[in-house]
Amino acid sequence: MDFDVIVRNGTVVTASDIWECCDIGIKDGTITAVGPRLIAAAGVQEIDAEGAYVTPGGVDTHVHLSQLDGLIPDLPNYVADTYDTGTRSAVAGGTTTVITFASQMKKDESLVPVIEEYHKLAKGQSYCDYAFHVIVTNPTEHIVEHDFPKMVEEYGITSVKLYMTYKPMKLRDYQILDVMYSARKLGITTMVHAENADIIDWMTEHLEKKLMTNPHHHGTSRPPIVESEATNRVISLAELMDTPILLVHVSSGHATKHIRDAQTRLLPIYGETCPQYLFLLADSMRKGDFEGAKCVCSPPLRENKVDQDAIWAGIKNGTFTTFSSDHAPTKWAHPNGKQRGLQHGNLPYGKFRYIPNGLPGVETRLPLLFSGGVLSGRITPQKFVEVTATNPAKLYGLKKKGAIGPGFDADLTIWYPQEMFEPFKLTNEMLHHAIDYTPFEGIEFKNWPRYTIIRGKVVFSHGQVVGQMGYGQFIRRGKSLLPGPRDVWLSEWRP
Repeated sequence: MDFDVIVRNGTVVTASDIWECCDIGIKDGTITAVGPRLIAAAGVQEIDAEGAYVTPGGVDTHVHLSQLDGLIPDLPNYVADTYDTGTRSAVAGGTTTVITFASQMKKDESLVPVIEEYHKLAKGQSYCDYAFHVIVTNPTEHIVEHDFPKMVEEYGITSVKLYMTYKPMKLRDYQILDVMYSARKLGITTMVHAENADIIDWMTEHLEKKLMTNPHHHGTSRPPIVESEATNRVISLAELMDTPILLVHVSSGHATKHIRDAQTRLLPIYGETCPQYLFLLADSMRKGDFEGAKCVCSPPLRENKVDQDAIWAGIKNGTFTTFSSDHAPTKWAHPNGKQRGLQHGNLPYGKFRYIPNGLPGVETRLPLLFSGGVLSGRITPQKFVEVTATNPAKLYGLKKKGAIGPGFDADLTIWYPQEMFEPFKLTNEMLHHAIDYTPFEGIEFKNWPRYTIIRGKVVFSHGQVVGQMGYGQFIRRGKSLLPGPRDVWLSEWRP
């Protein structure tokens, strides 16, 4: 057969099967054959997997890059990851596609300039393939009726994200219903950050009166009920509107149960969780010298291992459709980064309300779940592929991503043969992002991607990024391939 590249002798894993001693034939960046002992002409590039696992390239559908009020006015002093540093980090961890966010500000009266600006920020800067979600903070009638159709038809963007918290971004239930109404009609997937903003604000003010403001009280201000109430509320709105939603970065057992109960009733409700909720607890926010700020994210890391166990159970039983990084980093040793919380209140331990929320994790997402999930026996290799590649691609309409089979893009992650790999404890210096810390410092890894391949080209090999910035392409997306509206209603009203 006519191939450009053949991956030989791999243990090929899909969301349903494992094939040992299997080859993958690639032509023009596309998988054209999968099977044993593929025959090829002389001169074809061959990569010997040596029996190691070969999984679809990771699809990370929750990544924040180049976000600072939508622009980067002062790049040398920027405190987060840009498209070049963030996607370089992604490929070094086995991720071949990221979906990042174009963020509307409250003052923006149209989404079109927002989308165009993020295209400029990303063009020619990415090591891996990429797509956009749009964060909607001001869903005016013009935006939901005019810009949403244009976003889908002209730009190939089929997902939006809504916030129920954060003053500059939060929407009222009325506004959420407006978005859901249009999203249902257009086949848009609606992502929701579900936390009760009023509880957070009330708790924060009362904690500050008691001088309970150091980093770990970020978690005190957001007990699990904050996430649970908002999760239940937005599921109710989605059921009223008969539209699919994804609850992002779910952290607690109670919120997980709301999602599971909705799924049991056959509602098109999907869940996402992240590595920090599987591998870290709230003790990480209690580190001295303000270092606990490194682990401040929302929803917060949970105090109780019961919540962590519930998240693991949700991965295993299918409650969580996707496993994403929520890569939302800011530097530690920078006054506008995590240490911003020290700039307020004249207190030696700062104020948690001013600490930028979010953690770096795009590079460690796959290796953490592979090492701590697959190799520990907590999940199967097939479940790993399902939540890190196949389901994310299906949910977000990436029709040629997330699977190993003829016709799919040749995006592959090849791991080390286990007997050849020497476990190591992670340090930040090993990573490829632009951030000066990792919350997963000191965790032992039992494997790591040996090769990352995007559309047939090796972009990461034996610890080195060998691909070129700008190789990554923007991917237009279609509608979700997972179940959508059911045409089941709660009253005589119909949209």
